[in-house]
Amino acid sequence: MKKIINKKGGLALIFLALLSGACNRDKDATPPPPAFLITQSESLVIPASIDFPANPAGHTRVATFYAEGVQKYVAKEKPGTNPVSYEWSFVAPQADLYDITNSKVGSHTAGPSWQLSSSDSIFAQAFTPAKTAPSPDPGSIPWLLLKPKEGKIATGLFANVDYIQRIATIGGVAPASAPAGPGETKEVKYTAIYRFTKKN
Repeated sequence: MKKIINKKGGLALIFLALLSGACNRDKDATPPPPAFLITQSESLVIPASIDFPANPAGHTRVATFYAEGVQKYVAKEKPGTNPVSYEWSFVAPQADLYDITNSKVGSHTAGPSWQLSSSDSIFAQAFTPAKTAPSPDPGSIPWLLLKPKEGKIATGLFANVDYIQRIATIGGVAPASAPAGPGETKEVKYTAIYRFTKKN
């Protein structure tokens, strides 16, 4: 168990051993159910850099999902190298979404996008500048605050969403070793919690 303390002295408990098991770092570990991980995520202290902009009427959570899948990377030529060398470039996520009842309810794919059904979907984009925070778990992709993508209409459950948060990330970082050549691909396992929120 690891304690995460924010600058204001707040305390949240993250069972990183269990979370890491969910990401298959320990092959003998039994992954905890999504409902447990979603519930535990409610105790996390959210860094100011990915918190919601002030709104006098407040904010309402629309949905929370646990995602389990991979972050995809492809080898690309590193600019200005001679001889030519390669580096990993992020392509897209591919993950299953689970709800508080432990049911698989949808998918998270390129866009980035989240889809529960043909009538429940949303695409997102980063803010400018990007709103990010380092994951408390070393070697994991950062936490993010995103907004609905301009030119894309969110539908169904997501119709009124104003913000998407990615928190509680485990894994997903590009491999430390450089790719051997062009076109090489890697899929890196990761888990995360996604929160969808609207302004009141």
